[in-house]
Parts: sequence; C-alpha cells; structure tokens
Amino acid sequence: MIEKDKNFFISPETNWNAFINRDGLFQQLQQEIKVVARIGGSNWIKEQKILAPIGTQEVWAAGVTYLRSRTARMEESKESGGANFYDKIYDAERPELFFKAIAQKVVATNGLVRIRKDSNWDVPEPELTLVITSSGKIAGYTIGNDMSSRSIEGENPLYLPQAKMYDGSASIGPCVLLTEQPISQATVITICIERNDKIIFEGSTTIDQMKRKHEELVEFLFREYSYPNGCYLMTGTCIIPENDFTLNSGDVNEQHIDYC
Repeated sequence: MIEKDKNFFISPETNWNAFINRDGLFQQLQQEIKVVARIGGSNWIKEQKILAPIGTQEVWAAGVTYLRSRTARMEESKESGGANFYDKIYDAERPELFFKAIAQKVVATNGLVRIRKDSNWDVPEPELTLVITSSGKIAGYTIGNDMSSRSIEGENPLYLPQAKMYDGSASIGPCVLLTEQPISQATVITICIERNDKIIFEGSTTIDQMKRKHEELVEFLFREYSYPNGCYLMTGTCIIPENDFTLNSGDVNEQHIDYC
C-alpha cells in the first residue's frame, strides 16, 4: 500500500520482499501511483488493520551511537566491571552492531511488546530504523522499538543477546517513509509512556545527536554479511529514562518520529 498526500494506492507488486528491496524505490513508486487506482483517503486507513512492514528481512540494531546511550550503559554495567567497554565502543572505529529479531518476532503497531519475566529493569528504546536493500542502499525509514532488559545487560555485557533478543522484543512501523533525499538531521524522535492513564515518562531528541552516520553503520553491517531481501537497522537511542524507572506490564508506550 502506498500513501501520498493522504490518498492510498495499491501497488501492483504484491510480494513485500520484492516491493521493498528495490534501489530507487521512491522514484519507482512515483511512477506507479500515476497508473494505479486510488483506494481511499485518510478516513479509510483508520479502519484497516496495520501489519508490521516486514517480509523475511532480518532486523539488526546499533548500540552506543548517542552520548546518552554510552552514559546509561556505563551506569548499568559499573558494578560488573563492564562500564569501560561502552566508553571504548563510543570512540572506536568499529560500531556496536547486533542481531535483534527475525520477522516473525516483530510486533506490529498497537501490538503487545514484552518484558522478560526474569528481568527487573526494563525500558523501551525508540529508534530511527533504516530500511536497506540487498545492495546496501537506504531505501527508507521507519520507527523501531528496541526493547531492552537493562538488569540482564548490566549484569554482564556478554548477556547482551539475552537482554535484547527474545519474543516480543522488537516492533517496527506502522509505515516506511520514502524520501527523495536523506532524512533531515532535524528529525525529532519522541516517546511517551503512560501507566493507569497517567504519563510517567516522556522525552525527545533529534537525530543530529547521533555520533555515527547512517551510511557508516550500513557499511559495517554489510561487511561479510549478505541480505538477499534487504534488512532493517535500528540506529540506537538517546532517550533513556532515569535508573529508577522500569516498565510494568500494561504500560502504554507511544513512539513517534516527526519527519522535518
């Protein structure tokens, strides 16, 4: 489904993997909507069930790409002696990249992400997520939620896979933003968490606070790896609640990326 100027169109390409894995996707869709029928407007989409915009793509993530993230990781790992690892990775040439989820573990918009039962310190992480083709081109952008167990990661940095990769630990969507030019560095990321109808945490940042460039992260991601149908890359977070905060079951987590 393609949206332009609050009108919606159906692409003739029905296979998501083939649809999203195209270099020059923005220009191609501009041509497609000239020849396909309009199926509805802004009211029509409100009645539809929104699935996560993913086929068989892998979801990866980058860590410690913002100064706030480095500080938070150092704080949570200081008792285990692992704080210096995050300090060093922030200034290292090679970024921290890790596998996050396969498609069937990704939660759609308005779905239920999870916190681990064996963790007592958990946070959502709102992240600009790159949609990348098999050739390593950034085709678009979406919103990603990198759910994290800070208690498990803080216990030992080697527990990162358990802190990051579990059922319901990732969500993306609701859509993929396609632009003719790279996304603006003034783009704003926001999060609001409610508990019992009351806001208990909110924050925002802009992506120009990120130390590493998107192209730099993609270049490292594609070193010695291939992605036949493309992939997704969460680019890290700068919005992290204070250490006395943890998610509870039933909390409502809303994340937005306002394109500038």
